[in-house]
Amino acid sequence: MGWRRDSWHLLVSLLLLLGCVFRRDLAQTDDGGKSVYFWETGPWGRCMGSDCGPGGSQSRAVWCAHVEGWTTLHTNCDQSLRPSNQRNCFRVCDWHKDLYDWRLGPWNPCVSVSSRTSGAPRPFICSGGEEGIQTREVDCTLKSDDSPAEDAICEYFETKPRLEQACLIPCPQDCIVSDYSPWTSCSKTCGTGLRNRVRSVLVPPLFGGSICPNLTEFQSCKLGPCAGPEGMYSLRVGAWTPCVLPQTRTARQAKRRKGKGQGSGGAKDLETKELIQKKRTRNRLNRQESSSWDVQVGYQTRDVNCVHRNSSSVPRNLCTPREAPLIIQSCVLPRDCQVGDWSDWSPCSKTCSDSKLPGGWRERRRQVLQFPTGEGTECPTISEREPCEPQGDAVMPCAIYAWRTTEWSDCRVDLLLGQQDRRRANLTGLCGGGLQTREIYCVQANAELLKYVSDFQEKDKAARPVENSLCGGPVPDRSQLCQLSCPVECQVSPWGAWGPCTFESCADPSAKKGFKLRRRRITNEPTGGPSNCPHLVEALPCDQPSCYDWQLVGLERCVPVEQKPCGPGTQLARVRCIDSNGKPVDESLCSSTPPPDPVACQVPCSRDCVLSDWTPWSTCSQTCSSKTVEGKQMRTRSILAYNAGEGGAMCPNISSLQEVRNCNEHACTVYHWQTGPWGPCTEDPSSASLNATSAGAGFETCSKGLQTRKVMCVRVNVGQVPPKKCPDAPRPSTVRPCQLPCKKDCIMTPFSDWTSCPDTCDAAGNAVKTKQYRKRLVIQAPSNGGQECPEVLEEERECQPPQTCPGFRWKSHKWRKCQLVPWFLRQDRPGAQENCGPGLQTRAVSCRQLDGTQVDVSECLQLGRSMPALTQRCQLPCQDDCQLSNWSKFSSCSADCVGVRTRKRALIGRSKKKDKCKNTQMYPLSETQYCPCDKYNAQPVGNWSDCILPEGGRAESVLGLKVTGDVKECGQGYRYQAMVCYDQDGRLVETARCNSHGYIEEACIIPCPSDCKLSEWSNWSRCSKSCGSGVKVRSKWLREKPYNGGRPCPKLDHVNQAQVYEVVPCQSDCNQYVWVAEPWSVWKVSNVDLKENCGEGVQTRKVRCMLNTIDGPSEAVEDYLCDPEEMPLGARESRLPCPEDCVLNDWGPWTRCSLPCARSKGRIRTAYTLRSPSAGRMCPDTAEEEPCGLNLNCFNYFYNITDWSTCQLSPSAVCGQGIKTRMLDCVRSDGKSVDIKFCEELKLEKKWQMNISCVVECPVNCQLSEWSPWSECSQTCGLDGKMWRQRSVVQASQGDGRPCSSPMVQWKPCPVRPCYRWQYSAWSECRVESVVCGHGTRYRNLTCFVSDGSGGERDSSGQVDEELCSGLELSVDGDKQIRLKEACMLPCPGECYLMEWSDWSSCVSICVKDAGVDFGSVRVRSRAVLAQEPENLQLCPDQVWESQPCTEGECFEYKWQSSFWPNSSRPFIWCQRSDGLNVTGGCLPATPVMDDSTCNPPCFPPTSYCSEAGMCMCEEGYTEVLSTGGFLDQCAPIPVLEIPTAGDKKGDVKTSRAINPTLTTTTQPGRSGRTWYLQPYGPDGKLKIWVYGVAAGAFVLLIFIVSMIYLACSYCARVHRSLASQEVHANGAAVWTGQQNARGTVYTCPDCQELAQSSGS
Repeated sequence: MGWRRDSWHLLVSLLLLLGCVFRRDLAQTDDGGKSVYFWETGPWGRCMGSDCGPGGSQSRAVWCAHVEGWTTLHTNCDQSLRPSNQRNCFRVCDWHKDLYDWRLGPWNPCVSVSSRTSGAPRPFICSGGEEGIQTREVDCTLKSDDSPAEDAICEYFETKPRLEQACLIPCPQDCIVSDYSPWTSCSKTCGTGLRNRVRSVLVPPLFGGSICPNLTEFQSCKLGPCAGPEGMYSLRVGAWTPCVLPQTRTARQAKRRKGKGQGSGGAKDLETKELIQKKRTRNRLNRQESSSWDVQVGYQTRDVNCVHRNSSSVPRNLCTPREAPLIIQSCVLPRDCQVGDWSDWSPCSKTCSDSKLPGGWRERRRQVLQFPTGEGTECPTISEREPCEPQGDAVMPCAIYAWRTTEWSDCRVDLLLGQQDRRRANLTGLCGGGLQTREIYCVQANAELLKYVSDFQEKDKAARPVENSLCGGPVPDRSQLCQLSCPVECQVSPWGAWGPCTFESCADPSAKKGFKLRRRRITNEPTGGPSNCPHLVEALPCDQPSCYDWQLVGLERCVPVEQKPCGPGTQLARVRCIDSNGKPVDESLCSSTPPPDPVACQVPCSRDCVLSDWTPWSTCSQTCSSKTVEGKQMRTRSILAYNAGEGGAMCPNISSLQEVRNCNEHACTVYHWQTGPWGPCTEDPSSASLNATSAGAGFETCSKGLQTRKVMCVRVNVGQVPPKKCPDAPRPSTVRPCQLPCKKDCIMTPFSDWTSCPDTCDAAGNAVKTKQYRKRLVIQAPSNGGQECPEVLEEERECQPPQTCPGFRWKSHKWRKCQLVPWFLRQDRPGAQENCGPGLQTRAVSCRQLDGTQVDVSECLQLGRSMPALTQRCQLPCQDDCQLSNWSKFSSCSADCVGVRTRKRALIGRSKKKDKCKNTQMYPLSETQYCPCDKYNAQPVGNWSDCILPEGGRAESVLGLKVTGDVKECGQGYRYQAMVCYDQDGRLVETARCNSHGYIEEACIIPCPSDCKLSEWSNWSRCSKSCGSGVKVRSKWLREKPYNGGRPCPKLDHVNQAQVYEVVPCQSDCNQYVWVAEPWSVWKVSNVDLKENCGEGVQTRKVRCMLNTIDGPSEAVEDYLCDPEEMPLGARESRLPCPEDCVLNDWGPWTRCSLPCARSKGRIRTAYTLRSPSAGRMCPDTAEEEPCGLNLNCFNYFYNITDWSTCQLSPSAVCGQGIKTRMLDCVRSDGKSVDIKFCEELKLEKKWQMNISCVVECPVNCQLSEWSPWSECSQTCGLDGKMWRQRSVVQASQGDGRPCSSPMVQWKPCPVRPCYRWQYSAWSECRVESVVCGHGTRYRNLTCFVSDGSGGERDSSGQVDEELCSGLELSVDGDKQIRLKEACMLPCPGECYLMEWSDWSSCVSICVKDAGVDFGSVRVRSRAVLAQEPENLQLCPDQVWESQPCTEGECFEYKWQSSFWPNSSRPFIWCQRSDGLNVTGGCLPATPVMDDSTCNPPCFPPTSYCSEAGMCMCEEGYTEVLSTGGFLDQCAPIPVLEIPTAGDKKGDVKTSRAINPTLTTTTQPGRSGRTWYLQPYGPDGKLKIWVYGVAAGAFVLLIFIVSMIYLACSYCARVHRSLASQEVHANGAAVWTGQQNARGTVYTCPDCQELAQSSGS
């Protein structure tokens, strides 16, 4: 126990020491020693200096600071450690900007943010990508030598570029492969062989993903023992050597002459000459026509070896003897294509200067000096083109084209009428808004090249029209709205009263006959002036005319004679002198006629009867008199008081109270002057001005003319009478001056240039005749007698046919003689013969025009057509070969589709006697085939086209665009459906074979639009007010709604949707209807004094509402038309004066109250005495007064303005300019409308405008252009071709115009044409002649196929004769390099070899679908390994794959799928791509379909299961392949190879396990790479009990350590306080010393331990 106690003491001492050091360090920070001060520096200032460059200097601030942050004296800091406050620098000037610049280094690889910050490894599961950062170096450098410089120099001009940027690290993409193919058959028919199955790569490994697994699985097989010994040896053919030329002819001839020089000279020389001549002739025949076709025939050889099944070479004699393969053959020496230098660039196709126009092109070419032969490289492009702009000062500016227009046509209103309006019988006289049109055309508008004449006077200089396609920019309007002024009808007032009888001329009053005149005035002046109004004066003959007369104004009061108070008297007449027009004149003019005499009257005495004054004479009952009708007037008076019996004047009887007189006694013979219409304006012969022509719009004044009209005297209701019957003074004039309009001549454009003649040729190359056109347009139509336009506006003529149709073709010449390998090279070969065997033959090829003229071959190369082959294999038959004649033609057939036809050939020469040639299996002498069957079947295809109306004629010329009226857009048309024709084999053929023009036609109807139809306007209603301003209404009712795109209805009433209202203000004359009261009746006295007949009584009278006219009230009307407030009383009660009482007349009208109304003001009315009373009796007051009360008897008046009416048009107008009106109403202060005169009398201000102009929007129908010509077919062949035509909106609909019809585009099917194409057949098997294996050749054919262009599967049933593809470019799927054969390798028995490349996989996007991350697209193909012999597996080559980027890859998802094995409860789990393809790889390990096991992570690879130990294992026959994380990646099958051993005849079997080559040697299959020996979790997934115990112990240990530190610190604190309180000697003091290092100041206490020991003791 002693050692434990010592250890405890030692631990406590160490803790105390650490605590003291820590506590002392904290305490010393507050001491004032120098150790707590340090130097601080500020930033460097700006570089200063007098010179630019490195001679500058910069400084900074340096100060001493305390650790707590406050500044102190410099002496408190260590001066030896003081930083420098000044340094040399580079002073930057502005011109340094051109010398220095930032140098940007490349971005470094993307580094994960997590690994950069915390060093943590990348997560195992990656989603989309990981955020990263990539850096780069940025330095300031001197541009001249790229030497480094200070960053401050470059920062002076530009901020330093960023050094870091965010990036995305793609997740590792593991290799993904497809499912295995089925097993192949066994590689051997007996003995032990191999079966293979392969798979292909779908996605290559990317971004560090796992490599691809094995693409091949092998499985041993043994169909049975071999009956005899197996074939162990094979004859293997090597590859052909490069083609070389044989020994030169000079060397061979020299050698031949040397060998023949010893014989007889003559015969040998002749033979030699003959041989040389033959060879020269042969060489001349083989010579090409051009030096470019340098085809040299050489030879090539190959080796033939015998090989063992294990791929080792063995002697030739071990191979089974067979026919020896060809080991030498003729070949074409490869020559690369050689081209010459480029020619100079051609002139730029753009010959003018204008930056706004697109540029031109220029091109250059080079000649082919040597065409490729053999396997030589193909020719590069022989032509180039590039964009260009013309250069030089002499380049003219480009022609500028602009739109021009003809003059506007006359304004027409009928173009705006709807269907309902067009049905009117009379469309003349229309006015208001209309439409006018014009044509537009394109001209060349350069100011330097052409000046457009705007005044049209120089008609020869009008612009020449060009094609409209040359003009760009907005197209001018082809139509516009216009206004036709509506004629204003003359309105006149009613006739005035007849005037007095006056002389015809007061200047000559000698005539005895006169006229009475009556007049009316013009209230609304018409268009064209007053001459278009009816007569305004009517005359009536009369007698005793006078020019001046007295007019009675009134009568004075009756004055008794002799100044008596009552009795008879006289009344003086108040008169004035007036002229014949009723105007007052000086009275001296009436001196010839005495004035009216005074009128006798009676002033009643006190006992006399009193009568009222006479009423005014009533209106004359007739305007004139005749024998049967006379005019009458009447006046009345009443009894006001009766007489007093005897002694007083008696009252007259009732008949005397009424008087009647005749009036208008003149006869009904009224005359007036009647005028006819003005005639045309004709030239005035007396005018000196001459008529001139004008090119303007016709508004210029060119000369004066005269107009005449007829004037005659007319008797009303009779007719024309002699002129003397009418007064001469008001006679209208018969002649008036006028202005003649200017003549306008026709102005036309010159003819346009002739349209170009197309170079049209037929298939045979013959020119086809065509026509060309030219056109001119009328700019200004003639008028007013101007020069007329010519009739011919368009001309056409035949085109000159081209001399040569454009086009080129290859022409191949005759094949040359078959050229063999030189005999001296093959004479040592077994079985070789000198003049027979395989060889090559060549031919020449030339380029020709269609007419056969030879041209340079570059013209044919430009067409892109493949050049015909220059060489081909040939065979010169040997004596032992079988020779046959050519095939004969097929025999004729008796009928189509019936029987067969044959062709024959025969053996020729010695072959007839050879037995092997008589073998008809090898050499058939006849061929039989069925007779061709020309049966065709027609059927419709595709949809019906749009309904198309028949065209009216030739399409509109491109030189002018004009607007027509209503183009026929409805009615009967036709729709089309394409017809397709098939032959008896279901192949598409031309429709002409089925006697069809390609279409089925069917009638169809395009419904015509029907406009909205309304009723006619109803009559105007009566004005809503009888006095003042009201409204009147008229309406239309909806009769028929629009349909089929007809004109829409106007806005209907929101309450009644079937009615259209029009409301206008109206003014009712307040005096139009007046109350007329008859005289009062006789008094009815209630208490009658029979003696005096007086007292209280009642009077009555009739009151009627009558129509008021200028002549006074005329006829009675309904009482409601008159104002009820104004109705006079019909009865009154009053007192009838008694005799001798005072009698007054009726009260006069009240005086008007002065305004403004006030109770302090009053009004009065007066009466005067008719009969004075007797003595002693008084008269009542003759004046009565009452106060003025507002709205009682005093009223204020003000104007009230009505709302604007709707826009009112002329009755003949449809739209356009109209007028809005409103009215002033005089309103009384009580709100009642009164006569306007009340406001006018007050002279109230009228500040309102009563009329304004307005516009009713015109209903412009949509106007469409004519249909364009039909487009080219959308497809050159096939079933789906369509032709389109379109039209555009020339004038959009406006207002209530008819909207545009919907079909702006129409289509119809094209005639079906078969689609022909060149197509490869499948590659043949690799052929190595009669040998088993080695280097060989495989072939394929180029065949013409037909299809319908629908994109369906291409099958062999569409194969047709090659002639049908003769017009096509020789290419397959766009590839012009035609390869019909290629070298191949036929493996020998036992070899392990690579398969052919798989097809390219579909394009796959490397992406994460949910995260929206895409790293590009890729496709891949692979070559798997195939093995035949188990012994040769170690010699197998490596599998290979290659990838390439692609576009528009699909982003796939990968998910785990599960199912159950048959008869098993264990699930089968696999990975499936989102398109349904089962794959290996791609699914995330963390997301497999869970099974019932307890493995974590669960077992998801196929054929895996969870073992009892909780680990994923593979089933029997499969081995575990682990991932880099130690998890089971896949279960690979274990190939079991049955390899017979030499010591055991029964074939012992050895087992070989396949090992994953990607695993390290320390990782064993079936075991994880990291093993936990102390598992913290139990089998149930919960923590084990010992884990809780360890955690509790660790917590207790932590509490103990914290407690010990606290105790140690407390002890040190007590020691420190005790030391501070004692006086310690110098050798016993504890001093903290500070040492400064790179990390700061470190404080130590060397004496603390000793002091602690001493204090403790």
